[in-house]
Amino acid sequence: MTFRSRKRPAKAGLREIGVGGFAVGPRARRYVGQVLRSNRLSYGPFHRRFEEAFAAEHDSRHAIFCNSGTSALHIAVQALKERHGWADGDEVLVPSVTFIATSNVVLHNRLVPVFVDVDPSTFTINPAKMAAKITRRTRAVMPVHLLGLPADMDPILEIAKRRGLSVVEDSAETMFARYKGRKVGSLGDVGCFSTYVAHYIVTGVGGLATTSDPDLYVRLRSLMNHGRDSIYLSIDDDKDAVGARLHEIVAKRFQFVSVGHSFRATELEAALGLAQLEEKDKIVKARIGLARRLSAGLREFEGRLQLPACPPDRDHTFMLYGLVLRGEDKKPLVNFLEDRGVETRDLLPLLNQPVYRRLFGDLEPKYPVARALNRSGFYIGCHQYMTPQDADYVVEQFRAFFRRY
Repeated sequence: MTFRSRKRPAKAGLREIGVGGFAVGPRARRYVGQVLRSNRLSYGPFHRRFEEAFAAEHDSRHAIFCNSGTSALHIAVQALKERHGWADGDEVLVPSVTFIATSNVVLHNRLVPVFVDVDPSTFTINPAKMAAKITRRTRAVMPVHLLGLPADMDPILEIAKRRGLSVVEDSAETMFARYKGRKVGSLGDVGCFSTYVAHYIVTGVGGLATTSDPDLYVRLRSLMNHGRDSIYLSIDDDKDAVGARLHEIVAKRFQFVSVGHSFRATELEAALGLAQLEEKDKIVKARIGLARRLSAGLREFEGRLQLPACPPDRDHTFMLYGLVLRGEDKKPLVNFLEDRGVETRDLLPLLNQPVYRRLFGDLEPKYPVARALNRSGFYIGCHQYMTPQDADYVVEQFRAFFRRY
Protein backbone atom coordinates (compact mmCIF):
# COMPACT_ATOMS: atom_id res chain seq x y z
CA MET A 1 0.00 0.00 0.00
CA THR A 2 1.33 3.43 -0.92
CA PHE A 3 0.77 6.39 1.39
CA ARG A 4 -0.36 9.60 -0.25
CA SER A 5 -0.51 12.82 1.68
CA ARG A 6 -3.97 13.74 0.43
CA LYS A 7 -6.91 12.40 -1.53
CA ARG A 8 -6.75 12.12 -5.30
CA PRO A 9 -8.13 15.18 -7.10
CA ALA A 10 -11.67 14.58 -8.25
CA LYS A 11 -11.29 16.23 -11.67
CA ALA A 12 -10.68 13.73 -14.45
CA GLY A 13 -7.27 13.80 -16.10
CA LEU A 14 -5.37 15.16 -13.11
CA ARG A 15 -2.58 13.20 -11.48
CA GLU A 16 -1.83 13.25 -7.76
CA ILE A 17 1.83 14.13 -7.19
CA GLY A 18 2.48 14.21 -3.45
CA VAL A 19 5.63 15.43 -1.73
CA GLY A 20 6.29 11.92 -0.42
CA GLY A 21 4.97 8.42 -0.04
CA PHE A 22 5.41 5.05 1.61
CA ALA A 23 5.01 1.48 0.40
CA VAL A 24 5.39 -1.63 2.55
CA GLY A 25 7.65 -3.92 0.57
CA PRO A 26 8.19 -7.67 0.96
CA ARG A 27 11.32 -7.24 3.08
CA ALA A 28 9.53 -4.90 5.50
CA ARG A 29 6.59 -7.28 5.80
CA ARG A 30 8.96 -10.14 6.54
CA TYR A 31 10.85 -8.21 9.21
CA VAL A 32 7.68 -6.93 10.89
CA GLY A 33 6.35 -10.49 10.91
CA GLN A 34 9.50 -11.63 12.68
CA VAL A 35 8.99 -8.96 15.34
CA LEU A 36 5.39 -9.97 15.93
CA ARG A 37 6.32 -13.64 16.20
CA SER A 38 9.07 -12.80 18.68
CA ASN A 39 6.66 -11.11 21.14
CA ARG A 40 9.39 -8.49 21.66
CA LEU A 41 8.35 -4.87 21.07
CA SER A 42 10.89 -3.01 23.24
CA TYR A 43 14.54 -2.42 22.32
CA GLY A 44 15.84 -5.60 20.77
CA PRO A 45 17.70 -7.20 17.84
CA PHE A 46 16.14 -5.09 15.08
CA HIS A 47 17.04 -1.92 16.95
CA ARG A 48 20.63 -3.07 17.24
CA ARG A 49 20.88 -4.07 13.57
CA PHE A 50 19.26 -0.82 12.41
CA GLU A 51 21.45 1.36 14.60
CA GLU A 52 24.68 -0.41 13.68
CA ALA A 53 23.94 -0.30 9.95
CA PHE A 54 22.81 3.33 10.03
CA ALA A 55 25.90 4.41 11.94
CA ALA A 56 28.14 2.63 9.44
CA GLU A 57 26.32 4.29 6.52
CA HIS A 58 27.09 7.68 8.07
CA ASP A 59 30.71 7.07 9.06
CA SER A 60 29.88 7.07 12.77
CA ARG A 61 30.63 4.67 15.61
CA HIS A 62 27.17 4.87 17.15
CA ALA A 63 23.54 5.56 16.25
CA ILE A 64 20.56 5.86 18.58
CA PHE A 65 17.07 5.20 17.20
CA CYS A 66 14.35 7.20 18.95
CA ASN A 67 10.76 8.27 18.42
CA SER A 68 11.35 11.34 16.21
CA GLY A 69 13.98 13.50 14.59
CA THR A 70 12.92 16.29 16.93
CA SER A 71 13.61 14.05 19.92
CA ALA A 72 17.05 13.28 18.51
CA LEU A 73 17.78 17.01 18.27
CA HIS A 74 16.42 17.61 21.77
CA ILE A 75 18.62 15.05 23.48
CA ALA A 76 21.63 16.09 21.39
CA VAL A 77 21.40 19.67 22.69
CA GLN A 78 20.61 18.49 26.22
CA ALA A 79 23.56 16.05 26.28
CA LEU A 80 25.96 18.79 25.22
CA LYS A 81 24.46 21.27 27.67
CA GLU A 82 24.90 18.83 30.55
CA ARG A 83 28.41 17.77 29.56
CA HIS A 84 29.74 21.31 29.12
CA GLY A 85 27.74 22.95 31.89
CA TRP A 86 25.95 25.48 29.71
CA ALA A 87 23.74 27.88 31.62
CA ASP A 88 20.12 28.66 30.91
CA GLY A 89 20.06 31.59 28.51
CA ASP A 90 23.22 30.59 26.65
CA GLU A 91 22.98 30.86 22.87
CA VAL A 92 22.90 28.49 19.90
CA LEU A 93 23.27 29.63 16.29
CA VAL A 94 20.60 28.28 13.94
CA PRO A 95 19.78 29.11 10.30
CA SER A 96 16.97 31.51 9.46
CA VAL A 97 15.40 28.94 7.11
CA THR A 98 14.65 25.52 8.60
CA PHE A 99 11.82 23.47 10.03
CA ILE A 100 10.74 24.96 13.34
CA ALA A 101 11.92 21.93 15.35
CA THR A 102 15.55 23.06 14.91
CA SER A 103 15.08 26.19 17.00
CA ASN A 104 12.28 24.80 19.17
CA VAL A 105 14.60 22.25 20.77
CA VAL A 106 16.94 25.10 21.70
CA LEU A 107 14.06 26.81 23.49
CA HIS A 108 12.95 23.56 25.15
CA ASN A 109 16.46 23.26 26.60
CA ARG A 110 16.14 26.79 28.07
CA LEU A 111 18.67 28.18 25.61
CA VAL A 112 18.33 31.05 23.14
CA PRO A 113 18.30 30.52 19.36
CA VAL A 114 20.29 33.17 17.49
CA PHE A 115 19.38 33.21 13.82
CA VAL A 116 21.87 33.41 10.96
CA ASP A 117 20.81 34.18 7.40
CA VAL A 118 21.23 31.53 4.72
CA ASP A 119 22.91 31.19 1.35
CA PRO A 120 20.43 32.17 -1.40
CA SER A 121 21.34 29.25 -3.66
CA THR A 122 21.67 26.35 -1.19
CA PHE A 123 19.29 27.67 1.52
CA THR A 124 21.75 26.46 4.19
CA ILE A 125 23.38 28.56 6.91
CA ASN A 126 25.82 31.14 5.51
CA PRO A 127 29.18 30.76 7.31
CA ALA A 128 30.13 34.33 6.35
CA LYS A 129 27.24 35.59 8.48
CA MET A 130 28.12 33.58 11.59
CA ALA A 131 30.90 35.66 13.14
CA ALA A 132 28.69 38.70 13.62
CA LYS A 133 26.23 36.59 15.61
CA ILE A 134 28.70 35.05 18.05
CA THR A 135 28.76 36.52 21.57
CA ARG A 136 30.38 35.54 24.85
CA ARG A 137 27.32 33.34 25.51
CA THR A 138 27.38 31.40 22.22
CA ARG A 139 27.85 27.72 22.93
CA ALA A 140 26.95 25.84 19.74
CA VAL A 141 25.91 26.01 16.10
CA MET A 142 23.26 23.83 14.45
CA PRO A 143 23.84 23.76 10.68
CA VAL A 144 20.92 22.22 8.79
CA HIS A 145 21.45 19.98 5.77
CA LEU A 146 18.35 21.02 3.84
CA LEU A 147 16.22 19.11 1.30
CA GLY A 148 19.01 16.56 0.74
CA LEU A 149 21.92 19.00 0.38
CA PRO A 150 24.71 19.29 3.00
CA ALA A 151 25.58 22.70 4.42
CA ASP A 152 29.03 24.18 3.71
CA MET A 153 30.62 22.49 6.70
CA ASP A 154 34.36 23.24 6.55
CA PRO A 155 34.09 26.98 7.34
CA ILE A 156 31.42 26.21 9.95
CA LEU A 157 33.67 23.66 11.64
CA GLU A 158 36.65 26.02 11.48
CA ILE A 159 34.70 28.80 13.20
CA ALA A 160 33.35 26.33 15.77
CA LYS A 161 36.84 25.03 16.57
CA ARG A 162 38.30 28.50 16.85
CA ARG A 163 35.50 29.77 19.09
CA GLY A 164 35.05 26.59 21.15
CA LEU A 165 31.53 25.83 19.89
CA SER A 166 29.81 22.47 19.77
CA VAL A 167 28.26 21.39 16.46
CA VAL A 168 24.92 19.58 16.10
CA GLU A 169 24.11 18.64 12.50
CA ASP A 170 20.38 18.82 11.85
CA SER A 171 20.28 16.28 9.06
CA ALA A 172 16.58 15.48 9.34
CA GLU A 173 16.16 16.07 5.60
CA THR A 174 19.44 14.63 4.35
CA MET A 175 20.68 11.04 4.48
CA PHE A 176 23.58 9.31 2.72
CA ALA A 177 25.03 12.53 1.25
CA ARG A 178 28.73 13.41 1.33
CA TYR A 179 30.39 16.75 1.87
CA LYS A 180 33.93 16.68 0.45
CA GLY A 181 33.93 12.91 0.80
CA ARG A 182 32.60 12.83 4.37
CA LYS A 183 29.11 11.65 5.26
CA VAL A 184 26.57 13.95 6.87
CA GLY A 185 26.08 13.07 10.53
CA SER A 186 29.79 12.43 11.06
CA LEU A 187 31.07 16.01 10.81
CA GLY A 188 29.93 17.52 14.11
CA ASP A 189 29.56 16.28 17.67
CA VAL A 190 26.14 14.77 16.95
CA GLY A 191 24.11 14.28 13.77
CA CYS A 192 20.32 14.05 13.88
CA PHE A 193 18.04 12.43 11.29
CA SER A 194 14.31 11.91 10.76
CA THR A 195 12.37 8.86 9.58
CA TYR A 196 9.04 10.65 9.34
CA VAL A 197 6.69 10.13 6.40
CA ALA A 198 8.06 11.48 3.07
CA HIS A 199 11.68 11.03 4.18
CA TYR A 200 14.16 8.56 2.68
CA ILE A 201 13.46 5.95 5.35
CA VAL A 202 9.96 5.96 6.82
CA THR A 203 9.09 4.37 10.16
CA GLY A 204 5.91 6.43 10.68
CA VAL A 205 7.49 8.80 13.14
CA GLY A 206 11.09 8.29 14.20
CA GLY A 207 14.61 9.64 14.22
CA LEU A 208 18.25 8.83 14.83
CA ALA A 209 21.23 10.51 16.43
CA THR A 210 24.76 9.60 15.33
CA THR A 211 28.05 10.22 17.11
CA SER A 212 31.53 8.77 17.41
CA ASP A 213 31.97 10.14 20.93
CA PRO A 214 31.47 7.31 23.47
CA ASP A 215 30.52 9.68 26.30
CA LEU A 216 27.89 11.43 24.18
CA TYR A 217 26.55 8.07 23.04
CA VAL A 218 25.93 6.99 26.63
CA ARG A 219 24.36 10.34 27.50
CA LEU A 220 22.06 10.27 24.45
CA ARG A 221 20.83 6.76 25.14
CA SER A 222 20.27 7.60 28.80
CA LEU A 223 18.36 10.81 28.05
CA MET A 224 16.16 8.94 25.58
CA ASN A 225 15.27 6.52 28.38
CA HIS A 226 14.17 8.83 31.22
CA GLY A 227 17.77 9.71 32.17
CA ARG A 228 18.30 6.21 33.51
CA ASP A 229 21.68 5.02 34.76
CA SER A 230 23.52 3.58 31.78
CA ILE A 231 24.02 0.27 33.55
CA TYR A 232 20.44 -0.69 32.62
CA LEU A 233 19.08 0.89 29.44
CA SER A 234 17.66 -2.29 27.89
CA ILE A 235 16.01 -5.39 29.32
CA ASP A 236 18.94 -7.33 27.85
CA ASP A 237 21.52 -5.51 29.96
CA ASP A 238 21.25 -8.06 32.76
CA LYS A 239 20.98 -11.08 30.47
CA ASP A 240 24.35 -12.68 31.20
CA ALA A 241 25.09 -10.95 34.48
CA VAL A 242 25.74 -13.06 37.56
CA GLY A 243 26.88 -12.55 41.12
CA ALA A 244 28.06 -9.05 42.11
CA ARG A 245 27.47 -7.66 38.60
CA LEU A 246 23.85 -8.81 38.60
CA HIS A 247 23.32 -7.42 42.10
CA GLU A 248 24.73 -4.04 41.02
CA ILE A 249 22.37 -3.90 38.05
CA VAL A 250 19.40 -4.87 40.23
CA ALA A 251 20.28 -2.06 42.65
CA LYS A 252 20.47 0.50 39.84
CA ARG A 253 17.59 -0.52 37.57
CA PHE A 254 15.54 2.38 38.89
CA GLN A 255 18.37 4.86 39.31
CA PHE A 256 18.20 8.04 37.22
CA VAL A 257 21.09 10.43 36.65
CA SER A 258 19.44 13.10 34.44
CA VAL A 259 16.05 14.65 33.86
CA GLY A 260 15.38 12.54 30.78
CA HIS A 261 12.51 11.68 28.47
CA SER A 262 10.53 8.76 27.14
CA PHE A 263 11.74 9.08 23.55
CA ARG A 264 12.06 5.39 22.78
CA ALA A 265 10.84 3.64 19.62
CA THR A 266 9.59 0.07 19.11
CA GLU A 267 10.99 -3.00 17.42
CA LEU A 268 8.25 -2.71 14.78
CA GLU A 269 9.56 0.70 13.74
CA ALA A 270 13.15 -0.51 13.80
CA ALA A 271 12.19 -3.41 11.52
CA LEU A 272 10.60 -1.02 9.03
CA GLY A 273 13.67 1.21 9.15
CA LEU A 274 16.15 -1.62 8.66
CA ALA A 275 14.22 -3.00 5.68
CA GLN A 276 14.37 0.35 3.88
CA LEU A 277 17.97 1.04 4.90
CA GLU A 278 18.97 -2.20 3.18
CA GLU A 279 17.36 -0.81 -0.01
CA LYS A 280 18.82 2.70 0.30
CA ASP A 281 20.80 2.59 -2.96
CA LYS A 282 17.61 2.08 -4.94
CA ILE A 283 15.85 4.84 -2.98
CA VAL A 284 18.59 7.42 -3.52
CA LYS A 285 19.06 6.50 -7.19
CA ALA A 286 15.34 6.97 -7.84
CA ARG A 287 15.23 10.37 -6.12
CA ILE A 288 18.27 11.68 -7.98
CA GLY A 289 16.89 10.38 -11.25
CA LEU A 290 13.54 12.10 -10.76
CA ALA A 291 15.29 15.34 -9.77
CA ARG A 292 17.38 15.26 -12.96
CA ARG A 293 14.29 14.72 -15.04
CA LEU A 294 12.51 17.62 -13.37
CA SER A 295 15.54 19.88 -13.85
CA ALA A 296 15.84 18.96 -17.53
CA GLY A 297 12.21 19.84 -18.08
CA LEU A 298 12.17 23.04 -16.02
CA ARG A 299 15.45 24.48 -17.32
CA GLU A 300 13.64 26.47 -20.00
CA PHE A 301 12.06 28.58 -17.23
CA GLU A 302 15.28 29.49 -15.41
CA GLY A 303 14.77 33.15 -16.23
CA ARG A 304 11.89 33.16 -13.75
CA LEU A 305 12.55 30.02 -11.70
CA GLN A 306 15.63 29.18 -9.59
CA LEU A 307 16.29 25.44 -9.78
CA PRO A 308 18.06 23.40 -7.06
CA ALA A 309 21.78 24.08 -6.70
CA CYS A 310 24.43 21.48 -5.94
CA PRO A 311 27.99 22.75 -5.40
CA PRO A 312 30.62 20.37 -6.82
CA ASP A 313 32.08 19.57 -3.39
CA ARG A 314 28.98 17.75 -2.12
CA ASP A 315 26.14 15.36 -2.99
CA HIS A 316 22.48 16.22 -3.29
CA THR A 317 20.28 13.21 -2.45
CA PHE A 318 17.02 15.10 -3.05
CA MET A 319 14.68 14.39 -0.23
CA LEU A 320 12.71 17.24 -1.80
CA TYR A 321 12.95 19.49 -4.84
CA GLY A 322 13.27 23.15 -3.85
CA LEU A 323 12.33 26.02 -6.17
CA VAL A 324 12.31 29.81 -5.93
CA LEU A 325 10.51 32.27 -8.17
CA ARG A 326 12.88 35.11 -9.06
CA GLY A 327 11.45 38.23 -7.43
CA GLU A 328 7.85 37.03 -7.63
CA ASP A 329 5.27 36.01 -5.07
CA LYS A 330 4.85 32.23 -5.20
CA LYS A 331 1.13 32.15 -4.36
CA PRO A 332 -0.26 32.24 -7.93
CA LEU A 333 2.07 29.44 -9.06
CA VAL A 334 1.59 27.34 -5.93
CA ASN A 335 -2.20 27.59 -6.16
CA PHE A 336 -2.08 26.75 -9.87
CA LEU A 337 -0.06 23.60 -9.14
CA GLU A 338 -2.24 22.56 -6.22
CA ASP A 339 -5.40 22.95 -8.34
CA ARG A 340 -3.85 20.48 -10.79
CA GLY A 341 -2.84 17.85 -8.25
CA VAL A 342 0.81 18.83 -7.70
CA GLU A 343 1.35 19.11 -3.95
CA THR A 344 3.64 21.86 -2.65
CA ARG A 345 5.07 23.05 0.65
CA ASP A 346 6.50 26.41 1.67
CA LEU A 347 10.31 26.42 1.79
CA LEU A 348 10.45 26.06 5.56
CA PRO A 349 9.62 29.62 6.68
CA LEU A 350 10.71 30.20 10.27
CA LEU A 351 11.09 33.83 11.27
CA ASN A 352 7.57 34.79 10.20
CA GLN A 353 5.82 32.07 12.18
CA PRO A 354 3.14 33.51 14.51
CA VAL A 355 4.73 32.02 17.61
CA TYR A 356 8.14 33.45 16.74
CA ARG A 357 6.69 36.85 15.99
CA ARG A 358 5.29 36.79 19.54
CA LEU A 359 8.60 35.67 21.03
CA PHE A 360 11.09 37.67 18.97
CA GLY A 361 9.16 40.40 17.15
CA ASP A 362 9.43 41.08 13.42
CA LEU A 363 12.80 39.59 12.49
CA GLU A 364 12.38 39.31 8.73
CA PRO A 365 13.83 42.75 7.82
CA LYS A 366 17.13 41.68 9.42
CA TYR A 367 17.32 38.53 7.27
CA PRO A 368 16.83 39.52 3.64
CA VAL A 369 17.56 36.10 2.14
CA ALA A 370 15.13 34.35 4.48
CA ARG A 371 12.50 37.01 3.77
CA ALA A 372 12.88 36.52 0.00
CA LEU A 373 12.65 32.73 0.33
CA ASN A 374 9.59 33.03 2.55
CA ARG A 375 7.89 35.03 -0.20
CA SER A 376 9.05 33.10 -3.24
CA GLY A 377 10.36 29.65 -2.22
CA PHE A 378 8.57 26.30 -2.12
CA TYR A 379 9.24 22.66 -2.81
CA ILE A 380 7.66 19.71 -4.59
CA GLY A 381 8.25 15.98 -4.43
CA CYS A 382 10.91 13.93 -6.24
CA HIS A 383 10.64 10.59 -4.44
CA GLN A 384 10.91 6.94 -5.38
CA TYR A 385 7.14 6.50 -5.68
CA MET A 386 6.92 9.00 -8.54
CA THR A 387 7.19 7.75 -12.12
CA PRO A 388 8.91 9.47 -15.04
CA GLN A 389 5.42 10.25 -16.31
CA ASP A 390 4.64 11.97 -13.00
CA ALA A 391 7.71 14.17 -13.44
CA ASP A 392 6.68 15.02 -17.00
CA TYR A 393 3.20 15.91 -15.77
CA VAL A 394 4.69 18.27 -13.18
CA VAL A 395 6.81 19.98 -15.84
CA GLU A 396 3.78 20.37 -18.06
CA GLN A 397 1.90 22.16 -15.25
CA PHE A 398 4.76 24.64 -14.90
CA ARG A 399 4.74 25.12 -18.65
CA ALA A 400 1.00 25.77 -18.59
CA PHE A 401 1.39 28.34 -15.82
CA PHE A 402 4.19 30.26 -17.49
CA ARG A 403 2.33 30.29 -20.80
CA ARG A 404 -0.74 31.73 -19.10
CA TYR A 405 1.13 34.24 -16.89
